[in-house]
Amino acid sequence: MSMTNEERGVSSEERLRDEFGSLRPALVAHCYRMTGSYQDAEDVVQETYLKAARGVAAFEGRSSLKTWLYRIATNTCLTELNHRSRRVLPAGLGAPSDDPGTRVFADDSIAWLGPLPDAVLGDPEEVVVRRESVRLALVAALQHLPPRQRAAFLLREVLSWSAAEIAGVLGISVPAVKSLLQRARVRLDELDPDTRVPEPDERALLDRYIAAFEAEDTAALRAVIQDDFSLEAVPHPVWFRGVGVCLPFLERAFSAPGGAARLLPTRANGQPAAGSYRLDASGVRRADGLWVFTVTAGRFSRAVKFHDPALVTAAGLPALLP
Repeated sequence: MSMTNEERGVSSEERLRDEFGSLRPALVAHCYRMTGSYQDAEDVVQETYLKAARGVAAFEGRSSLKTWLYRIATNTCLTELNHRSRRVLPAGLGAPSDDPGTRVFADDSIAWLGPLPDAVLGDPEEVVVRRESVRLALVAALQHLPPRQRAAFLLREVLSWSAAEIAGVLGISVPAVKSLLQRARVRLDELDPDTRVPEPDERALLDRYIAAFEAEDTAALRAVIQDDFSLEAVPHPVWFRGVGVCLPFLERAFSAPGGAARLLPTRANGQPAAGSYRLDASGVRRADGLWVFTVTAGRFSRAVKFHDPALVTAAGLPALLP
C-alpha cells in the first residue's frame, strides 16, 4: 500500500515545490493566454509561486494543490490586467498598406501581443498545455474579451473546469459564470480566430521558405505562400497583405545592407517559427527576432516577426551564429 505525503513526512513546502515544478510549463501557457505576453506570463507565474509559498502553511486542502495554484495564477493575471491595455498584432490596428514602399516605423507606445516559444511548454504530449490553445490568432482574439470573460473561457474550454469551480476562483455565482461563458463564446464566434491543428508537412514547408528567403529567391517564396499572404512585424503598425505587395516589400528588404537574414527553424505558439539573425557592424550574426508562421491548406498564409532577440534564445536557439 502506498504512503501519503504526510505519512512520509513530506512538508507542505516540499509538496508545493514538487507540484509547482511539474505544473510550471502549463501555468506559463495559461498565464500567456490570459496576458498575451510570454514575459508577463513568466512574471505572473513567479509571483504565483511566491504567493503560494507564503500561504502554503495555511493551505487547508479543500482543493488540490494544482487547483489552488491555478486559482492564484488566474487572480494574479486579473489583477495585472486591470492596469494593462489590450495587446494587439499589427493587423488588429487597421487595414494593410497597399504600397510596398511605405515607411515602416516602430511604435513602442502600443501594447503589443507577443509569441510563446514552444520550448517553454515542456513535454509535447502534455495534455493540459494543448498547443492549439496558444495559436497566435486565437490568443489575439482572446485579448478582445474582458479579463473575467477571458478567465472563465480558458478555465472551462482549455482546462475543463466546472462552472462551480470557476465561480470559486472568480468569487461569483454559477449563473454569473454561465453568463460570462455565453458572452465570451459569442464574441469569439464573431472574431472567428484561427484554431487549426498543425499540418503534417509544416516542417518541410518551413525548410522551403527558409531556403528561398536566404537565397533571396522571390519566385521560390511565391511557391510556398498563399495569394492573400500577410506580413506583419512587431512593433511596426504598418503591415501588408497579398503577394503583389508582400513580395516587393521583401525584395526591398533583401537589397538593404547585409542582405537577407539567416533563419533557423523552431516552433512557437504550436506553429512553425524561425529565429532571425542579421550581421552587425563587426560581421557577427546576432539574433534579432522571431518569425511565427501560419499554415493554411499547405502554404503559409501569414508571417509575423517579433523584433526581440530574447525570444530567439527562449525558443532554444543561440544568440549568435558563427
